[in-house]
Amino acid sequence: AFLTSATLVAIAEIGDKTQLLSFVLAARLRAPSSIIAGIFVATIFNHALAGSVGVWLAQLISPQWLPWITGALFIGFGLWALKPDTLDDEPSLHPAGAFVTTTIAFFLAEMGDKTQFATIALGAQFQGALTAVVVGTTLGMMLANVPAVLIGDRLAKQLPLKQIRWLAAILFIATGIVTIFIR
Repeated sequence: AFLTSATLVAIAEIGDKTQLLSFVLAARLRAPSSIIAGIFVATIFNHALAGSVGVWLAQLISPQWLPWITGALFIGFGLWALKPDTLDDEPSLHPAGAFVTTTIAFFLAEMGDKTQFATIALGAQFQGALTAVVVGTTLGMMLANVPAVLIGDRLAKQLPLKQIRWLAAILFIATGIVTIFIR
């Protein structure tokens, strides 16, 4: 649960709108430690909520259908990963500073994002390992976003985003197929 969650989210997050938000926050706020702390806090809360929803939904779904539903979701996430994300709005600075601005902006940006939905599906798939899922997805988010904050534009210009999107898509689809056919 931990390794699957960390790997899927770390790769899926590259080029994702929350990673784009990390670049923007780093450029505007220039407070890397506050931004990183805000990303961490927002991710823990968001993914604990998402994973818990996944566990709850799994209890409502018949065990015979759960692998098919979660597998289909992972395949859908794979297709979604092929679509490049954009950042809709630039965050405005909260009067409380960089940490609060980052925590609020990142939490809200993650709502309805593919990594949040992936966390829901992972929570459903690994019901008995919610902590491992949340810690894994949080680690994956941090692995993708801390370099974005620290290296910023230099990293964004050098990453082969199209190839990374394809890798994320392949991993999600493979996870979906494994979930459906290998029980």
